[in-house]
Amino acid sequence: ILLEAIKVGYRHFNTAALYGTEEALGQAVADAIDRGLIKSRNQIFITTTLWCADAHPDLVLPALKKSVQTSATQHVPSCFLIFSSPFFLLFLAGGAFMEECSKLGLAKSIGVSNIGTKKLSDLLLHATIPPAVNRVEMNAAWQQEKLRGYCREKGIQVSAWSPLRATGAAWGSLAVMESPVLKDLCGTADADVALRWIYEQGACVIVKSFDKERMKENLQILEWGLSEEDSENIELQIPQKRGCASDMSIFEEGPYRSLDELWDGDA
Repeated sequence: ILLEAIKVGYRHFNTAALYGTEEALGQAVADAIDRGLIKSRNQIFITTTLWCADAHPDLVLPALKKSVQTSATQHVPSCFLIFSSPFFLLFLAGGAFMEECSKLGLAKSIGVSNIGTKKLSDLLLHATIPPAVNRVEMNAAWQQEKLRGYCREKGIQVSAWSPLRATGAAWGSLAVMESPVLKDLCGTADADVALRWIYEQGACVIVKSFDKERMKENLQILEWGLSEEDSENIELQIPQKRGCASDMSIFEEGPYRSLDELWDGDA
């Protein structure tokens, strides 16, 4: 599947030790070079994710070194530090060691994930190397307008996971794929329209497919655009609600006692 994606034209791959895909991706890149599909690994942009369990200062460097070794590359172009737990102070400490990984050349850039405006602001106060990317849930049913504006102001690229609202996940829904607004636009809730809207907001879109034809269709969203009226309908008429709320991070004793506290008022 990964080799097929390279054949079709994909050059950015998101992986993680937790996903169990790093070794397979490294092999696919090697095969692509052998077959002449690409000339070198530098033509592939790989992001790997450091999970919150590895955010401790003693664990960051070993975890990233292992990811680099497993994916059989000299460095990872971008490494993300996942925030999906309430331990934000630990996250800040891990972030400092992520910066050290960048200085050592293990990661060309660093990013964060699932960070709201307040926590991102706090992080920027401590960071000597600001994150290049903030990877967050973003789709037509959770548009993240406030966060996108803040990231734009700070020069941080937004990367959108769950662009179709993760219909196959336990917490997923059909809020995008069965949206009446999208159906009115194209007769059906077209995934291409939903993906194109995200792209037109200036965000990177993280897509996933095991179907070669669907892989091609995803890339074809770059070849056309939405009308101003269609974009306004999507932005103004689709009800907004976060899909993956992370209720498991809420505790009576804190530090986050409500979803509003966890998500900086954007629950």
